[in-house]
Amino acid sequence: MFRCLRMIAAALLIGSVPCQAYLAAPAGAQPPDPVPGQDVSGSVPSVPQILAGVQEWIDSVVPRPSLSPAQDSPLVDAGGLTDDVAALRSASMPAPIGDAFIDDWPSNLEDYGAGQIISSRDVTAASGVLLVPVRSVVQLKYRTNDSHDAASYAIASLILPQGEWTGPGERPVLVNNLPINALGRDCNPSYGLTHGFTSKTNIADYIPPTTQLALLRGYAVLITDHEGPRMAYAEPYVAGHAVLDGMRAVRNGFPDELGDSRFAMVGYSGGAIATKGAVKLMAEYAPELTSVVVGAALGGVPADFEILSRSMNANLASGVLMAAIFAIGRERPEILGAMNHLAQWAATSALKDTCTGTFGLTGVLMLPVDIAADIPDPLHSSLAQDIYRITRMADKKSAVPLYIYNGEQEFWIPAEGARALYQEQCALGVPAVYRSVAGEHIVAAFTGYPESLNWLDARMRGEPAPNEC
Repeated sequence: MFRCLRMIAAALLIGSVPCQAYLAAPAGAQPPDPVPGQDVSGSVPSVPQILAGVQEWIDSVVPRPSLSPAQDSPLVDAGGLTDDVAALRSASMPAPIGDAFIDDWPSNLEDYGAGQIISSRDVTAASGVLLVPVRSVVQLKYRTNDSHDAASYAIASLILPQGEWTGPGERPVLVNNLPINALGRDCNPSYGLTHGFTSKTNIADYIPPTTQLALLRGYAVLITDHEGPRMAYAEPYVAGHAVLDGMRAVRNGFPDELGDSRFAMVGYSGGAIATKGAVKLMAEYAPELTSVVVGAALGGVPADFEILSRSMNANLASGVLMAAIFAIGRERPEILGAMNHLAQWAATSALKDTCTGTFGLTGVLMLPVDIAADIPDPLHSSLAQDIYRITRMADKKSAVPLYIYNGEQEFWIPAEGARALYQEQCALGVPAVYRSVAGEHIVAAFTGYPESLNWLDARMRGEPAPNEC
């Protein structure tokens, strides 16, 4: 990992020489050779032109990594890819973590229906990490679909509290879509539930204490590893399918206790991506759940990646943005095919198995995403426009009422995306509430939290959702 960071820093520092030559050449000095493809009519080159020159320079000094041919496996699915892109996709996949329940791709996966349980295991013995008393913790491995509707699998953890449910109906289930925001499988919440606190434990699994409060209220809690086996961080179709099929697995696997339960969803930040994917895909992918799920609360919503390409690029958030682009590329390999040699080194290095706390640190370099590509102006390219369109999921109607909130002082995930999502869903006829709360991303996670829980509790009690559209 540190070798990769040194290469990035060196490339940036050396690559700044051509830029400085344009901007600070001494009087009378010979101008540098033009950047390939640059307009040399005498005008000052644009930033995209300069960055295009840096991209080409990087590929001229950084060799392409030597990669083994792609292994023929469902995880890689090299069909239709060039040999180079297939090899890169194979080498960039998350490494196994030594847990067959998590790592092993079922050989007969296509024989299972969506949401059908493949295997399960009881991990109640490790439940001390939940910090509240529980009756049981069961992990489910079940069939789901990837972003292209091909057979895949997901892992979810079902937590049942102690004591009988004394409220109306069957015990409700809160689907807590945690902000996993990671590239490695041992960053998933299921790993923490089986291995306890480690250096990779995500503090967002515990703060705010949504799981714990729900359990103390008597709700069951379902926590899905919604990035899927490829750890496709920020890909909403993978996450939405995994969440919906997790609910199917619970209803099918625990019919006596939870077969007629109300379900509700909550997610903040990366968890809001999964929640948005689930509510927008529900009507077409899992229509039987539309009468079961009573609402969803989303906060700090990364609803539009085109907005994030402006707000998170070339600043302290750029490490997170680069990781999300790379992780979406695991599902959509056309992104991998647009990477230059330097990015290919990063994508196949130890960085590919890190959690937010590690890859987020690369933001201190404040690198623009452009230097990782081999196409001009990548964030405004036709490829980028396709990804923005796909992940925006525009005009897909939520099948359930929504509670949306965002920090008004947000600078990395601006409130304009959350407001646009609210307005879109109102126009489609969805009962919705929007709250502008004080703070940026971290502060808003707390200032918007209490009212979102009150809204969820009311839905779980069977109260009709308010509509403030």
